[in-house]
Amino acid sequence: MDTSVPALVLHGPKDLRIEIRSLPPPAATELQLAIRSTGLCGSDLHYYNHGRNGDIIVKEPLALGHESAGEVVAVGREGGNFQVGDKVALEVGLPCEECESCSNGRYNLCKTMRFRSSAKIFPHFQGTLQEKINHPAKWCYKLPSAMSYDEGAILEPLGVATHASRRAQIPMKASVLVFGAGAVGLLCAYMAKEAGASVVIIADIDEGRVDFATKNGFADHSYVVSSKRGQSIKEKLAIAKETALNISQTATATGNTIAEVDVVFECTGVESCVQAAIYITKPGGRIMLVGMGTPIQTLPISAAALREVDLCGVFRYVNTYASGIELLSKRRSDTPDPRTLITHRFHGLQHAQKAFEMAARTVDEEGNLVLKVVIEMDGKD
Repeated sequence: MDTSVPALVLHGPKDLRIEIRSLPPPAATELQLAIRSTGLCGSDLHYYNHGRNGDIIVKEPLALGHESAGEVVAVGREGGNFQVGDKVALEVGLPCEECESCSNGRYNLCKTMRFRSSAKIFPHFQGTLQEKINHPAKWCYKLPSAMSYDEGAILEPLGVATHASRRAQIPMKASVLVFGAGAVGLLCAYMAKEAGASVVIIADIDEGRVDFATKNGFADHSYVVSSKRGQSIKEKLAIAKETALNISQTATATGNTIAEVDVVFECTGVESCVQAAIYITKPGGRIMLVGMGTPIQTLPISAAALREVDLCGVFRYVNTYASGIELLSKRRSDTPDPRTLITHRFHGLQHAQKAFEMAARTVDEEGNLVLKVVIEMDGKD
């Protein structure tokens, strides 16, 4: 018998409605999950504010949300080693598992990937901001009993940082620069430390965010990027060189300056940051293009090519949930605590509009920093 469940549905820019949807019993290989925690992502905000995410336009009512964890409430007859009451995190991208990318283990690049809360494929794959959903058991990951649902929701953005870190092949004792001190940038800094980086610098235009990064151990040094922008290409590149020079002169604990760095995680997608990343990376170093910002950019490509600086794309993640669960459950006392990224919590779908409005801010009404906003549900709303 189908169940009626409330869902948070986007009908247009800033037009969120709670609707009742019909949910059938889970299929043989599915779990039925009561969603308990969902973090709001940048793509959710783009859809909420503009009804689109870059060139991807919402063409039908769309339930948002994809950074989620929940409780198993029903198990399909082939649902594997799951039981009612289990805590699970959801990997919400479902690849075809048949194409060349999937066969090569890079299922994140599957051209027919169905990803919850994305409008890329029509009909859209509905997101997780619903009281309950059915989801393939294969893409659910059991959480330790001591791990919270909020921690389970962090596994999705942590997956992006984990995938970026793996592709970066960070050398031991490396120097690492992160542009962008949002949640994903902070998690990239966290993964750089886990990989053995000797020094991590974080840069952002928001002083509050870089201060948070250093005070909470995500980075060793910080730099506040100037909001100055050039008009001509010559002016833009000059500003990027100045940014790189200023960061390179950061003093380390040994008294030496940073000079150039081994790896840059570029988490903004802003043209000037990508330009500066090229200038500050060592010969033979790597720039990880994590942020999705300006789609067409003018870059000093010869400055990269002549020094064999690799520009590496990063798109979502591959096989990161199991390692993420282990990392969070066995976190060392000398490493940052990713849970501190959750700065604001809202309870129930009825407060979702306020949650989205908060997630679009950098500070709340009391001047407190806004990083990651989560919507929590316990089924009693």
